[in-house]
Amino acid sequence: MEEQNQKKLWAIRLTVVIGIALMLIKFAAYYITNSVAILTDAMESIINVEAGFFAWFSIHLSSKPKDKEHPYGHGKIEFISAGFEGGLIIMAAIYILYKAIRTFIEPNPIESIDYGIFLSGFAGLVNFFLGSFLIKTGKKQHSPTLVADGKHLLTDTYSSLGLVVGLILVYFTHLIWLDALISVALGISIIITGYQLMRTSVAGLMDEADTEMLENVARVLQENRKPNWIDMHNLRIVKFGAQVHIDSHLTLPWYYTLEESHEEVTAVESLISDKFHKEVELFIHADPCIETSCCICELHICKVRKSAFIKRVNWDSEQLLLNQKHGI
Repeated sequence: MEEQNQKKLWAIRLTVVIGIALMLIKFAAYYITNSVAILTDAMESIINVEAGFFAWFSIHLSSKPKDKEHPYGHGKIEFISAGFEGGLIIMAAIYILYKAIRTFIEPNPIESIDYGIFLSGFAGLVNFFLGSFLIKTGKKQHSPTLVADGKHLLTDTYSSLGLVVGLILVYFTHLIWLDALISVALGISIIITGYQLMRTSVAGLMDEADTEMLENVARVLQENRKPNWIDMHNLRIVKFGAQVHIDSHLTLPWYYTLEESHEEVTAVESLISDKFHKEVELFIHADPCIETSCCICELHICKVRKSAFIKRVNWDSEQLLLNQKHGI
């Protein structure tokens, strides 16, 4: 876990340092060209840097161990970080749209546009590689903050690409109003990105079901289930940043001793942890089987069976979510 946190912190530090450098480059491009579209790109860079510092703090805080005030750890701060970043992006976009509309009314003369094209293209290329790196690292280290930051930078890359294309058009056509039009298009694109980040944040804070992970857990359980794991139901998954908490009920033969039941519960926990290679905390409640469980029980050697085995219940995500024992 410590190695995982160090990798996340190293990635976000790199992001902040490069973000500051790119911000300075973009503002230099604006100073040279007086282009409102380039100013739009530069304003978003300020948000990148601010968000990077907040992400740095959130990853540092989320890496702290659990304590009595935070029994589930501090991982939720990563979702707050993603929402904060989304909010900043939307605020920047509103200013960008305001500036663009004013430019339509009072056009600004643009100078040395070729330098602006070069500098904006360079910044966009750096953001592309950095954003791709953050998304890859974030998914590998299970960090919503890094993934959110990476998606933001990729969006910044596409914005820069559109900016460069637009500036080239301005360069050859000398239509100054295109500069403001590009800024409006970028502002709308940035608002959409901010909304998506805030949506991800709210989903994490509200413990919205992760359909993909539910299906993956169901698949692992289905493929590795044992005959004495008679039934499983009431499966719940909650994310705390990089940490995952799983609740479930496991039906075992009623005559198992407490020690035997504990061994089976431990086997389920080990299976999930080994397959997903991440920080997983499982709370599994062992249920005793009842008479109606016999028809779905594959444990052939059972001296107390009340009825014959009829059908195996398929453990898919829909079945495992049900808060009741399965039967025929």
